[in-house]
Order: sequence, then structure tokens, then C-alpha cells
Amino acid sequence: MIERRTVFKAALAAGAATMAAACTSGGEDGGAQTGGGATTEAPPAAVITAEPAPDAKNVPVLQPVTVKVAQGTLTEVKLTNPEGKAVEGQLSADKTTWTSSESLGYDKTYTYTASATGTDGKPVTLTGSFSTLKPASTVRVTLNPADDVTVGVAMPVSVKFTSAVKNKAAVEQALKIETSTEVEGSWGWLSDQQVDWRPKEYWPANTTVKVEAKLYGMDLGGGAYPRADVTTEFKIGRNQVVKIHTPDHKMNVYRGGSLHKSYPCSNGKDSDVNLNTPNGTYIIMTKEPSAIFDNARYGYTNVNKKWACRFSNHGEFIHENQDNAANIGRANTSHGCVNLLEADAKDYFDSALIGDPVEISGSKLGPVVTSDVMDWLVSWSAWQAKSAL
Repeated sequence: MIERRTVFKAALAAGAATMAAACTSGGEDGGAQTGGGATTEAPPAAVITAEPAPDAKNVPVLQPVTVKVAQGTLTEVKLTNPEGKAVEGQLSADKTTWTSSESLGYDKTYTYTASATGTDGKPVTLTGSFSTLKPASTVRVTLNPADDVTVGVAMPVSVKFTSAVKNKAAVEQALKIETSTEVEGSWGWLSDQQVDWRPKEYWPANTTVKVEAKLYGMDLGGGAYPRADVTTEFKIGRNQVVKIHTPDHKMNVYRGGSLHKSYPCSNGKDSDVNLNTPNGTYIIMTKEPSAIFDNARYGYTNVNKKWACRFSNHGEFIHENQDNAANIGRANTSHGCVNLLEADAKDYFDSALIGDPVEISGSKLGPVVTSDVMDWLVSWSAWQAKSAL
């Protein structure tokens, strides 16, 4: 007991000494002093922080870079890419936050330097660097139609990728279409590398269409990322539709719903179903003033024909075939193409637009859906079912 009281008293004495020291005033100037009598300067009031933080890895390229200061204002912020080029950004009105305004590059290291002045008037700085994500692969994305073209009323919008897309729903959500006239339509995946948008009915004539594929920075699946965003703006032309009922040996061209021209024609050979001009709605895909036709299976190679308008990747064209003049308007004798007399082929060629619809009926051969342009060969409900959404 005696020993315990002695220790307790000693502790009290030590505590009293500590309290006395804490209550002792500073020097004459009121500043804090160290045990040796030197003054300790208070730290700067301003604190600069950055996001991404210094040394961050795998930063998303669409993530804005922000630099903030507390208890002060920013005087300078500089973010540079590996080549030393400054990244654009804006300073907030109160000069407390700087935010980048452009996307970053893949697999690059960026460096930032920031300066600020605190509420106490003292300057502070922050420097650091971070690196962005490295894709497993980069993918080229293309849009069709191209900018500033005029196309026919059946023209689909086509987005193609140089490798397969796994995250199809996310891609669709990032695709935007704006039209000068309200148009109902839907995206549909024709393959893992192609998604098209087509209207429910033919486009209204003279519609302006803007398309944005803001896909840069999006993981398409498996670490594949698009190289860049792509956009296009184009116009729909007059309403022109080709209608061919193969037994009639006529190619009728309608403008705005009324018959505009009628040309005698010869279609795919009736006696061989495989050579029939296939039923369905197709579009004019290419226009070639002169085209070479080869089909060794049927005994012809290097045959030159004029004014050729392709309407199917199965091999069908509307073209001149003066050599078949005796059958044009009388019998179907071609290998699937629509043969016209030379003057009529030239007349139609001059009137056609890429994307004009070509409607074939009366054939024994059904629609050929192996083409990468088969948007109008399925029903509207079947087309909608091709959407990932």
C-alpha cells in the first residue's frame, strides 16, 4: 500500500508540472517556440488536389481531369501530353477548380503542374503525372452515307467496325440520329461488325439526317476500343422507286408515287429458278458507267456492259445489254440482272441515286438475305428484333 501511494503521488506531481508548462506564455511576439527558442512557421493554408491522383494508372480517356484548391485560388494549371502539347481546359469563375475539356489519348502519360495562392497569401504548387488505359486493340469505325451526299429514300445508315462488337447494347445507346422531319426507325445488327438504322417506311423526301457515333473511349468488348468518334450529315433526295413485276418485262420508275418512266426489260431466266431475278426490296448500291461481268459457271467472262446500277451483292444489276435486244420487253433470258436497251439504261442511270429502292415481284426466287445490304428484305417486326435493345 505504501509503495502504491508513493507512485500515485509521483504521478500527480508529474501531471502538475506538465500543466504548468502548457500554461506558460510564449515569447514577447506571441509566436510559438521550439525548445531551443526558434519560431515555427505555420504551414500554407491552401491545399491543391487533383483527380486522377498523381501516379494513377489505367485512367479512362473520357474521365475529365480536375484540379482543385481549398483555402485559396488557382493561379495557373497546365496539363500536357507526352509530346508536351497542352490539354485544353477551363477555370471556374471562382478560380478554385480547373477542368479539362478534351478527351485523352489511349496509353499515354500526362503531366500536370498547378499553382495557387492561399487565403494567407502564401503560394503552393502541385505536380504529378498519370497514365491512361491501354486497349487490347483499337477498332476503326466507319459511317455510311458520307458527309454532304444526297441519297435515295431507302438508304440505310450503316455503322461498320473492323472487329467484332460484344457490347452491342452499349454501342446502340451511343448512336444518335437527328432528322429534320420526324421519322420512325430502328437499329438492327446485320453481323457482329455492322449495325444499320432504317426507317419503318421509306424516308420522307428532302429530309436532312445527322448521325453521331460517339464511341471513343467505350469498351466494345474484350478490351477493344474505337479509334475515334465518327459523324455524318446527308440529305434524302426525291422519292424515286423502281418496280419490276418480272412476268411483265417492264421496269417502271415512280416519282413521288406517280409513274414517271417505263422501260422494256429482260429479267432473270424463267426456266432456271437459280437465275431468276430474286423477289424483294433492294437498293441501288453502286453506279458504274462501265462494268465487267464474269461468271465462268455460265460460260461468260470479261463481258463489258454500260450504265450498270448494282442493287444486290448477290450479283444483280440494272444495265445495258444491247446484245439481248431481241428479248428485251419480250422474254426473261438474263442470269438475274435487269437488261435494258442502251438508251433506256443511260436514261435510268442518269436519274438514279444510291439508296433508291428497287422492288422485285413475280419471281420464283425468294429474297437473298446473304448480302450486307438486306435491310428491306425482312418485315418491320423482324428488323426491330435485330436491335440489341
